Amino acid sequence: MAITSANQLELLQTAEAVAREKMIDPGLVVEAMEESLARAAKSRYGSEMDIRVSIDRKTGRATFTRVRTVVEEEELENYQSEMTVQQAKQYMSEPEIGDTFVEEIPPVEMGRIAAQSAKQVILQKVREAERDRQYNEFKDRAGTIINGLVKREEYGNVIVDVGAGEAILRRNEKIGREAYRPNDRIRCFIKDVRREQRGPQIFLSRTAPEFMAELFKMEVPEIYDGVIEIKSVARDPGSRAKIAVTSFDGSIDPVGACVGMRGSRVQAVVNELQGEKIDIIPWNEDQPTFLVNALQPAEVSKVVLDEEAGKIEVVVPEEQLSLAIGRRGQNVRLASQLTGLDIDIMTEAEESARRQKEFEARTALFMQTLDLDEFFAQLLVSEGFTNLEEVAYVELDELLVIDGVDEGTAQELQARARDYLEAQAKAALDAARALGVEDGLIEFEGLTPQMVEALAKDGIKTLEDFATCADWELAGGWTTVDGQRVKDDGILESFGVSLEDAQDLVMTARVMLGWVDPAELEAADEEEEVETEEGEA
Repeated sequence: MAITSANQLELLQTAEAVAREKMIDPGLVVEAMEESLARAAKSRYGSEMDIRVSIDRKTGRATFTRVRTVVEEEELENYQSEMTVQQAKQYMSEPEIGDTFVEEIPPVEMGRIAAQSAKQVILQKVREAERDRQYNEFKDRAGTIINGLVKREEYGNVIVDVGAGEAILRRNEKIGREAYRPNDRIRCFIKDVRREQRGPQIFLSRTAPEFMAELFKMEVPEIYDGVIEIKSVARDPGSRAKIAVTSFDGSIDPVGACVGMRGSRVQAVVNELQGEKIDIIPWNEDQPTFLVNALQPAEVSKVVLDEEAGKIEVVVPEEQLSLAIGRRGQNVRLASQLTGLDIDIMTEAEESARRQKEFEARTALFMQTLDLDEFFAQLLVSEGFTNLEEVAYVELDELLVIDGVDEGTAQELQARARDYLEAQAKAALDAARALGVEDGLIEFEGLTPQMVEALAKDGIKTLEDFATCADWELAGGWTTVDGQRVKDDGILESFGVSLEDAQDLVMTARVMLGWVDPAELEAADEEEEVETEEGEA
């Protein structure tokens, strides 16, 4: 096939037709044609030649040119696309290194194989342009809702036509009992848009908590306008969900606004989610209050919050236990996801038994270590003393307020407590040395002998070992695995070391070892303080 005047204009017409069909720039199709013709020409004239093709955007005329670049004589490698200054003087008056000489060459006659190859190049370039267009169109739409038509189902995954391309709703992103047929209308949340080897992939979801939040934003004008804010969402897709909302306008009830007149607004969301029951919860900055709200419809007797561990104990009446936990733990699980807290639910009887057990354990501790009778030990526990450190180092006046305790008795109590603690510290220190702990770690300020022994048992025996620890390794923490919060025990967690304490200890060790410049650390702390103040402002 030769590029003749009869089919020159046809090139442009073909480019425009393909561009319209694929919704891409006609110029990209023409560029693909130019590249395909250049490849065909190279197969005719030689693959080492630098052959370029230019198609006139008005007439469709294809111009074939050979390009040669002027290079240093010692750098000449390709005689077909390069030439020396001396050779260039045959064609140019004053050639310089880097100049190019362009000469027009005759158009090629394309055989069947060359034509097929050119077609493949054009198709490939068109596909790439189509993929780029699709990615650019959807990359900024992640996190929004989109409507589409079901095209087909593949291995449980639903392929959705979203107008300018295809998207995929994976099996695990569908609400359990949903079934789709071709041409069904579907509304989904764009969870992610990624470039992949086979082109851009648009991943949809109907189970994401964000999908519910976006649906409420569509149905509740106050959320769209920013008067009401969705603080968090927890879902058991297709079954039940909880959504926490708050209002920036004291005159607007956030729960009532989300429910709507006769439940019209929330019902629209429920219908879209195949009957998923939705509890709309008033958010509160006070965590215990928020948790009590989140556990609705169960009634809560008492809440005990451990902020450091991110754990909370909830006490409910016996008859409310099953309601608080929910079917297969659903209610407490959703409340935990909504609040970000690890929730331990117990009845009033269980809590009373636990408190009694703690009371007995502390009583036994004081009886054994301080050589007290049961009555006196119980008296200490009743006054709020929980461990020996409190007895040993508390102000003497705090012991004197206990009935029957005079100054001499108080001093004797503290002396016994201190003697016992010192003996324990010496035993821990001896054990640590026996395990091979170096003096640098033993003498490090901030670590007790018992802490050093615990570190040694975990293989941390030098100050260098300690300086490489992460804060969560020392203080413990929480991770989320498959939607469930999992506890990671810290080496020093039982000693009451918090994450902040662990960070300070590790950083101090790094400064002592010269790993961190104290000036840089101080500057970073000051910068963090400024950012905190600006955030609060």
